Amino acid sequence: MTFTTYSGAVEKRGAMDCQQSLSSDASPNDPETDFDLDGDTLREECGVFGIFGHPEAAAITALGLHALQHRGQEAAGIVTFDGHRFHSERRLGLVGDAFSRREVIERLPGSAAVGHTRYSTTGGTILRNVQPLFAELHAGGFAVAHNGNLTNGLTLRRELVGRGALMQSTSDTEAILHLVAQSRRGRFIERYIEALRAIEGAYALVSLTNKKLVGARDPRGIRPLVLGELDGCPILASETCALDIIGAKYVRDIEPGEVIVFHRKDDVIQTEIHKPFPPMPPRPCIFEYIYFSRPDSIVAGRSVYEVRKAFGAQLARESHVDVDVVVPVPDSGVPAALGYSRFSGVPYELGIIRNHYVGRTFIQPAQSVRELGVRMKHSANRAAIAGKRIILIDDSLVRGTTSRKIVRMMRDAGATEVHFRLASPPIIHPDYYGIDLPDRNGLLAATHSLEEMREMIGADSLAFLSIDGMYRAMGEPGRDPANPKYADHCFTGAYPTSLTDHTDIEPQPHQLSLLAEAS
Repeated sequence: MTFTTYSGAVEKRGAMDCQQSLSSDASPNDPETDFDLDGDTLREECGVFGIFGHPEAAAITALGLHALQHRGQEAAGIVTFDGHRFHSERRLGLVGDAFSRREVIERLPGSAAVGHTRYSTTGGTILRNVQPLFAELHAGGFAVAHNGNLTNGLTLRRELVGRGALMQSTSDTEAILHLVAQSRRGRFIERYIEALRAIEGAYALVSLTNKKLVGARDPRGIRPLVLGELDGCPILASETCALDIIGAKYVRDIEPGEVIVFHRKDDVIQTEIHKPFPPMPPRPCIFEYIYFSRPDSIVAGRSVYEVRKAFGAQLARESHVDVDVVVPVPDSGVPAALGYSRFSGVPYELGIIRNHYVGRTFIQPAQSVRELGVRMKHSANRAAIAGKRIILIDDSLVRGTTSRKIVRMMRDAGATEVHFRLASPPIIHPDYYGIDLPDRNGLLAATHSLEEMREMIGADSLAFLSIDGMYRAMGEPGRDPANPKYADHCFTGAYPTSLTDHTDIEPQPHQLSLLAEAS
């Protein structure tokens, strides 16, 4: 089976104003009682996957979601279509826990599937928020999986409810279902594009109907989406690592603002390409390179692993001090520490050993036991650091609680000096495009000077990668304020879209008033 490509009609519209998301701000944990070293990390909202025309669609989707597990660990779902009916399995928990059993996959027959793995920033972690979301429309079933946040999601929700829409989730993604349902256009793709014209912000969408698999990427390309091929069948996924796990061939990235449609005609899978938005400079999220994407993924033609090593090398250029060993904070700091070590000539050592087999739900009934929790997931490798001056490398700093615990652990293990380096600039602004970050008051770098931060985490010195250095590591001469190449708003405050919901003075609900705990 082959799939051929032809261009659909190119539709244009004026530039859009973009607004804020439904994302709830997380409140900082008590640094003295929270001993979870994963509690102060960046988290992204989700990963998406879709395949069309393959007899093992559900099993392949489950494998693809497993490769995308790092993008969301709280829930996962798959929707398939067997030519007559849609089938859905949505579960809280990890992909492997939900979709590893044969009987679950057998309940998902069909040759077309879409899947989603979720970390909740919009709405709560309850079953009715788990994607793909599904609705029965006039033309048939419609399932949608969404990576990102709609920055006008609250406004759309209010307008849709005012027109009689019955919202069943607290997810901004549900607005897309209603917009498609309420469109008066004739063809499905016209209704879908009309819905895209109404939504604003960051999105990579993978959708399934009874005839089509549809992918769409926001006009700025903030969220990633790639096209692959397996046995002549097209695949859409958040990252190339999801293609690698199933042995699929990478074809290309979906372009910013592109809508790609796969459907079958005369037993041949055909492709329509629509570009309904006027061209604008891409602004992909820089955090895909810093943290979110798996190191073995290729994002926009660049190896994430090599970029992270380049960040580390640039960090060494800018802020090196005399030390005996370079120690990564596992696992996020490993590539940058390798780059730092190679450039500086200082030996690389695994000074922190991570236990990957401890879950978040371990019961810690007493304060004395909670204080041991830090060692359950991360242990100091005393042989590598005792009596030595060390430099710790991590990818980013949010609240600083994790960094303080790690510095203390290193000193307790006998390090004579502990210097801390971050392979990204200081995070001083919140995100509204799918990254779970506190508001500005919860960001350590937004409220403290460099010296105050150093003293708070207890390091002998502290330094961040500069913004220009970050761009140089990406192959640019530096950051061009008039035309930044990436969505770097967390460092600069230069948001690639407007944030109307965020500045709306009318109070907005972050969850449904009833059934908030229903599942």
